[in-house]
Amino acid sequence: MKLTEIDNRSKAKRFREMLAQEEIIQLPGAHNALTARIIEKTGFKGVYITGSGTASAMLGAPDVGLVTFTEMFTNVKYINNAVNIPVICDADTGYGNSINVMRTVREYEEIGVAGIHIEDQLLPKKCGHMEGKQLVTAEEMVGKIQAALAARQNPDFVIIARTDARAVLGIEEAIRRANLYVEAGADVIFPEAPQSKEELKLFAEEIQAPIIANMTEWGKTPLCTLDELRAMGCKIVIYPASGMRAAHKAIEDLMVEIMTKGTQKDFLDHLTPRRELYDLVELPKINEMERKY
Repeated sequence: MKLTEIDNRSKAKRFREMLAQEEIIQLPGAHNALTARIIEKTGFKGVYITGSGTASAMLGAPDVGLVTFTEMFTNVKYINNAVNIPVICDADTGYGNSINVMRTVREYEEIGVAGIHIEDQLLPKKCGHMEGKQLVTAEEMVGKIQAALAARQNPDFVIIARTDARAVLGIEEAIRRANLYVEAGADVIFPEAPQSKEELKLFAEEIQAPIIANMTEWGKTPLCTLDELRAMGCKIVIYPASGMRAAHKAIEDLMVEIMTKGTQKDFLDHLTPRRELYDLVELPKINEMERKY
């Protein structure tokens, strides 16, 4: 929870306004509420909730469709309620058919998420940078997008269509599908796993809608600078699991330190001081309320 007032209703509107501006939108990934707080504190204007990071952090499992709607929804609710900035959420395939997509849209919209993306993979889905993905037909995905739009109550809520066709059917089919999804009403397109900077640029040029660039580490897409992505014409850039990977490495280093030395006293410079953590989780505000009430 966040003790300062949060206007979840305005988050989708604010994200719409960001889409209308010329500047590229950076969305670091959060796998939990504390990470989202750090993203907000650093000054970013929005948060991306990672499905892969949620699977790793919550289940200790890979991103292969094991996280249920209820598990993801719970995590999303905690994260969204922890920050005042807009939150965009990975909604996998919408957790089923078009009727499931409609429920997914309604549930996420109700808690104030600014938008979600759904993908054209076949259940059970896989991480977009894994091998062995399978796709639904373009026609089925178009139906899902139309169902999402029919379920949407807030016109500012952003519907993002992700296509994983590049790895399965090639770039031409990925572009064709993406533009079909635009025609169906998707607000933003997420072309997953371009395999070169040239391909990413081609997606931005050929798709008739704002696109997302996924700057995940060690994936199929080369890492690009913000200036490069801006020049290509990308509108949104996500860093889905970077925060989780940094935290994992830091925790692993700490465990090795304690195992080998029997103490963490030489590692303190790498740890968040107690006072800073208390401020981040709003302990001073809780203390103030305890005195007041």
